[in-house]
Amino acid sequence: MTKGLLIYQVDAFADEPFSGNPAAVCILHQAMDDAWMQQVAQEMNLSETAFLVPDGSDFHLRWFTPLAEVDLCGHATLAAAHVLWEAGYLYPSEEARFHTRSGLLTAAHDEDRIVLDFPAVAVTPAAPPPGLLEALGVEAVAVGKNQYDYLVEVADAATVRALAPDFSALAKVHARGVMVTAQAEPAADGPADGPTDGAAYRRAEGEAYDFISRFFGPAVGVNEDPVTGSAHCALGPYWAAKLGKQTFLAYQASARGGAVHVELVGDRVRLGGRAVTVLRGEFV
Repeated sequence: MTKGLLIYQVDAFADEPFSGNPAAVCILHQAMDDAWMQQVAQEMNLSETAFLVPDGSDFHLRWFTPLAEVDLCGHATLAAAHVLWEAGYLYPSEEARFHTRSGLLTAAHDEDRIVLDFPAVAVTPAAPPPGLLEALGVEAVAVGKNQYDYLVEVADAATVRALAPDFSALAKVHARGVMVTAQAEPAADGPADGPTDGAAYRRAEGEAYDFISRFFGPAVGVNEDPVTGSAHCALGPYWAAKLGKQTFLAYQASARGGAVHVELVGDRVRLGGRAVTVLRGEFV
């Protein structure tokens, strides 16, 4: 049943290969059982593997980490849209429409970027659960939570960059993952110090970053996610309330790194970035 199926590896939120966040994208002829998809995700061993099933001109989309299915993933959705256009499943002028556990999600071209239309995910203030701040090794300015993740704001961008969490301890926190964020310091948050993506910085040259973040998800098999689109569904509204603006340029300061254009539109968040296909394989 699987012979001849193609699977792609795409670097999302990236201008060039080996940057941004890699995702696998598999376009199926028909729905497959959950156990098989989970095995494929384990085999790919990336933070996310996306599975697409055509439904007319739309697609059903599911996302799996090496350990579990998740309800929302930005970078693998961006990767999936990129593959649909590049491989000729959709014309570049067509909108990609995905039916998911988080409702209808869409992707469209906007000049040289792909823009995702995702739900905004509000963060409410919360007490840090036992062990969270100790596992991160930080003092928090503020802590919040949504249905997916914890958000921890720290004092400055340097603290975000210097994080070295205890992943074994962090995996015991009951949540998909943890975002750690701070307001950016444009003079310091370029390519000079800490983990950066030079290509992302060159693309954003002339624009100041508004905030930076990192994302950790050891509970779902991803110690650190390089660039997390879904986290920006929460980070966007969070920083909108603090900075009084609706449009942001964000930087995720992982070792691979990547820039995310974030725009709030009502109860939706538009996430913009680029993608590059790195590999294409065939199931035998």
